[in-house]
Amino acid sequence: MLTDIEIAQAAEMKKIREIAEDMGLSEDELESYGSYMGKFSDEYLKKIEEKPFGKLILVTAINPTPAGEGKTTVTIGLGDALRRAGKKTMIALREPSLGPCFGIKGGAAGGGYSQVVPMEKLNLHFTGDFHAITSANNLLAAALDNHLQQGNQLGIDPKRIILKRCLDMNDRALRNIVIGMGKRVDGVVREDHFIITVATEVMAILCLAEDINDLSRRLSRIIVAYNYKGEPVTAEDLKVVGAMTVLLKDAIRPNLIQTLEHTPAIVHGGPFANIAHGCNSVRATKTALRSADYVVTEAGFGADLGAEKFLDIKCRMAGLKPDAAVLVATVRALKYNGGVPKDQLSDENLDALGKGICNLGKHIENLQKFGLPLVVTLNRFVSDTDAEIEFVRAYCAERGVKLTVSEVWAKGGEGGRELADEVLRLLEEEESQYHPIYDTELPLEEKIRTIATEIYGAKGVEYTAEAKKALADITKLGFGNLPVCMAKTQYSLSDDPKLLGRPEDFTVSIREVYVSAGAGFVVAIAGSIMTMPGLPKVPAAERIGIDENGMTVGLF
Repeated sequence: MLTDIEIAQAAEMKKIREIAEDMGLSEDELESYGSYMGKFSDEYLKKIEEKPFGKLILVTAINPTPAGEGKTTVTIGLGDALRRAGKKTMIALREPSLGPCFGIKGGAAGGGYSQVVPMEKLNLHFTGDFHAITSANNLLAAALDNHLQQGNQLGIDPKRIILKRCLDMNDRALRNIVIGMGKRVDGVVREDHFIITVATEVMAILCLAEDINDLSRRLSRIIVAYNYKGEPVTAEDLKVVGAMTVLLKDAIRPNLIQTLEHTPAIVHGGPFANIAHGCNSVRATKTALRSADYVVTEAGFGADLGAEKFLDIKCRMAGLKPDAAVLVATVRALKYNGGVPKDQLSDENLDALGKGICNLGKHIENLQKFGLPLVVTLNRFVSDTDAEIEFVRAYCAERGVKLTVSEVWAKGGEGGRELADEVLRLLEEEESQYHPIYDTELPLEEKIRTIATEIYGAKGVEYTAEAKKALADITKLGFGNLPVCMAKTQYSLSDDPKLLGRPEDFTVSIREVYVSAGAGFVVAIAGSIMTMPGLPKVPAAERIGIDENGMTVGLF
């Protein structure tokens, strides 16, 4: 059996110019990055501004497990299936981060015969967007420390610096550091921190900005620190917003690649859904919606994280109205939620399936609360039995939702035909009643409580003294009407990664709260979630290399 990377390397790709021509772009409306990748020109993005939107289909999933769910794989396969059905379709995805690529999961371009290509370039540097974001963030950090060194005219309190440096890599040793050691000219000694690039406010800003001017305005509002009077100090105060914008002027333009079946795919931006808002860029989604009749997009991790933020933050800010949702699950993942060890997931076990399927049930309820027409799809594994599939089908039917079976990993778009047919039926017969789960005019604590109780199923929320004070300060500064971006483990509906299935009678613990004024949301950090991940005992990097023919191996 071929690996994902072997399938991708054997693919016969079209030149990106051909993909663009099929979309109706002229030669000047796409800037090529090699033969198989490109960025849309500013002229094209401006030309299509008045075009009506196509249909927007959100793909989300149950909580991820070591058994695998295949959300990106299903997203790509559904796009290919809709295109096979004669529909003008595009896919809109996030860019992979190098952190998990070399950490736990390897590449993030789909799998099997449902992939976007060129897979290697996408996973390794791509068009340089993440490097630009890293550079812009770290330029701001350098300017801040230089300001301290040069006399600190803004009166910045070194104990209240909010901005963190970043790196697109899992490096736990950089979470908490001391900088400025050495001679007097080497800077002011203070505690500092690193976060992964995808968790930065600069990444969130790039993904939520409507255009380059909006990007610049949002960058200027980044709160980097507080002065001795307790007043916020912004990026605008440090006078480097123009330079940051220049670093990001190409990164803000969406990227175009293709699936194995040559369906156009926009891949742009990549915030993690467990520690950021977890969606591809607004520009990418709107470009796809104005360029196709059907757009399939995904939100990161489970529906409690990525989908909630897609619906409560991104769609609200961008004025988007999703038309339908696809909820991805696997029999293996549901059995894992039911207590089956990873090495026994291939064995039929209806009892465990019955115990773990409540995780799927909670996500169904949550998506229905947002008013979305919904279909559940099982990403099928060869070990799945007919009895197990029928068990899930009956469970979904009891909740008024149809179950489809996807075999896109093995069959590409052909394996997504059943799912595509049901999505098209939903779009034709059911009107989306999309609405966010809370009103932004509610107090911040009430918004956090709504997410915790309505979406996670918690009985309540508790705060550290520091988090309580931060909520009060943020509200006093005038940011109380912003939406909330929860940072929480992806492995559980709760803030404890060990609580699988559908936990009950638990409390969500908020240990830290801060405002991302440029992005336009307040971040609440729950439990022990880290904004700089670490490498596992055996990182994926150990199996990645170059063979004697110069080909990359081991990348998924």
